[in-house]
Amino acid sequence: MISIQKQDFDHCSEYNQLRDNADSDGAIVTFTGLVRDFNQDGSVSIIDIEHYPGMTEKSLMSICSEARNRWQLGQVKVIHRIGPIAATEQIVFVGVSAKHRKDAFNACEFIIDYLKTSAPFWKQEGTPTGMKWVKSNTSDTEAMTRWFG
Repeated sequence: MISIQKQDFDHCSEYNQLRDNADSDGAIVTFTGLVRDFNQDGSVSIIDIEHYPGMTEKSLMSICSEARNRWQLGQVKVIHRIGPIAATEQIVFVGVSAKHRKDAFNACEFIIDYLKTSAPFWKQEGTPTGMKWVKSNTSDTEAMTRWFG
């Protein structure tokens, strides 16, 4: 299940939904990303995330399908927030259930690596000198190459 939304989410509630529907799965792995209050150039007070409705959901569905092709998964849930989000607030949730922990860990990491490098989101950071577009990060790109390299 994919959700692109402005409102915050409840991590515990999302985990409980995964658990309630995990059937005989033996592992649930979740990742919750927070807006950092810093970047390479200093402090960040807010980020503003834009996306292209329709295209974003299709892209996320595609990567979840790819994860299902690579690993034996049960439930998959991705929530990504858009709009202005203050530093230290939650920005993204990825939750995966699987019969075995290795599949769950790998799929969760694969999905978050994709979100960081290839999902159609555009981010601006609010810094002391104004809003600045966020450029792709070399370490994120390198992390993604292990899945496709």
